[in-house]
Amino acid sequence: MRVLGVNALFHDPSAALVVDGRILAAAEEERFTRRKHGKRPVPFAAWELPEHAMRWCLEANGLTPGDLDAVAYSFDPALAEPAEAMGLADPWDWLRLRYAERAPQFIATALPGLDPGLVRFVPHEVSHAASAALAAPFPACSVMSLDGRGERSSFLAGRYEDGKLEVLATQDLPHSLGLVYESLTEHLGFLRSSDEYKVMALASYGRPRFLPELRELLRTDPEGGFVAEAPDWSQWAAPGSPGLTDGGLGDDQADLAASLQARLEELLVELATWLYARTGDEALALAGGTALNCVANSRLWRGTPFEHVWVQPAAGDAGTALGAALQLTAEAGVVPEPMTSAALGPSWSDDELAEALRTARIPFGTPDDLPEQVAAVLADDGMVAWFDGRSEFGPRALGQRSLLAHPGHRANTERLNLVKGREQFRPVAPMVLLEHAEEIFSGGPLPSPYMLFVHDVAPAWQSRIPATVHVDGTARVQTVDGSQPRLQATLRAFRDRTGLPVLVNTSLNTAGRPMVDSPRDALELFGSAPVDALVLGPHLVRRADAFGGAA
Repeated sequence: MRVLGVNALFHDPSAALVVDGRILAAAEEERFTRRKHGKRPVPFAAWELPEHAMRWCLEANGLTPGDLDAVAYSFDPALAEPAEAMGLADPWDWLRLRYAERAPQFIATALPGLDPGLVRFVPHEVSHAASAALAAPFPACSVMSLDGRGERSSFLAGRYEDGKLEVLATQDLPHSLGLVYESLTEHLGFLRSSDEYKVMALASYGRPRFLPELRELLRTDPEGGFVAEAPDWSQWAAPGSPGLTDGGLGDDQADLAASLQARLEELLVELATWLYARTGDEALALAGGTALNCVANSRLWRGTPFEHVWVQPAAGDAGTALGAALQLTAEAGVVPEPMTSAALGPSWSDDELAEALRTARIPFGTPDDLPEQVAAVLADDGMVAWFDGRSEFGPRALGQRSLLAHPGHRANTERLNLVKGREQFRPVAPMVLLEHAEEIFSGGPLPSPYMLFVHDVAPAWQSRIPATVHVDGTARVQTVDGSQPRLQATLRAFRDRTGLPVLVNTSLNTAGRPMVDSPRDALELFGSAPVDALVLGPHLVRRADAFGGAA
């Protein structure tokens, strides 16, 4: 059973390949086109397909379009209603639906040799839910999908067992926790459907003094759904300004972000508690863009009876390509294998990486003790661009395409944000050796390999790794184990030099650009940013050697 999954309608276009229940490949179009999020989520862009990602998934696995048994498209236009009927103010939504109806023909044009009759529509919220529950390491689990919108809903709660979904609750539009959060993102001067994580970071600087009002406006109901429409935010805080997006924080704006973040966390706990009362499952799987809110994820883990909370690493719309493919696989009677890594994108052999360096006329070495040499650069407070293995699927840099730095110098937070062109209120995250995680971090599940939960940093460690500690004493943690041997060895070498089993880890990109994906991308960043060393697989480039000591 060979299924290609496709997400194309809203944003973060992507493709994924599942063969006989095994996840073989998944990638976002932005990594190939170098266009952040692939496209903007407007009806006029709905025809755009992840053509590069689709072709790569097939070619990397030796398949042609004619080899496929099905193509899963993560939206079902037959379930949709006109925007005005759902209370959405989008006069061009009909155009989006027309594009979706014609998706089989568009995909067959992009993949010559494909029978358009093989394209099947999978409901959007089901695609989200399947991306989590069918990829999670549990034979049975509860599942929640929360995002901005699908065909006519924004939420699904249910249960998967033996690959079969039982839907227990949904929420029709216009009520949407995702759209409410998006609307505040826009009100604060950030880019809607893109910068919601900035609101989450900003919330830590505020006080939830508008929480009582939001509790009246945003509330759950006895059937497992909720009431949630975006209020007039200006009654509490003025709209955002360039000063805010440049890093200047207004108290009212920060307090409003804190208030909505707090109410979102309360609502998710209430919804999950309702679901647990009907399933009694030990495990909860999460997907949808709201599931990228790592602060809320930790609150769910702490505040509900579920023993395990598993979040799809590509929880946003990109993950629906994978979920749609997994759903069709399960419907065909094949129970999918669990997802064991987010490293599902392109990779290059050691020889190909070396050839890229020679073509660029960049001097490099291939040292046997690369982890030791990289650890020495980091211990000397150098920054290292780290490119190793297959690229990550989803928005988190997990040690395949990362920018690494010393966690013990508080100034490195500001330094990294300056290098990347980010707002100064945004934190950077720690990666930690798994064997040391419990002594440093608490309040969230461990292991935490996908950086989807926040943890409290032990008081004794806050002064030791200040660059990774957010203003509220938390950190978004990634644990590293033997599945990433080169990275694990580097962390151990750094620990042996400094006593710190932690490194700063942020995504290998600059503001407004997707994460580095190819050797060419890595070399372009290395040539334009003040990075002290570049790791390309087993190869090491030092800035002083490449550019004569230029900083």
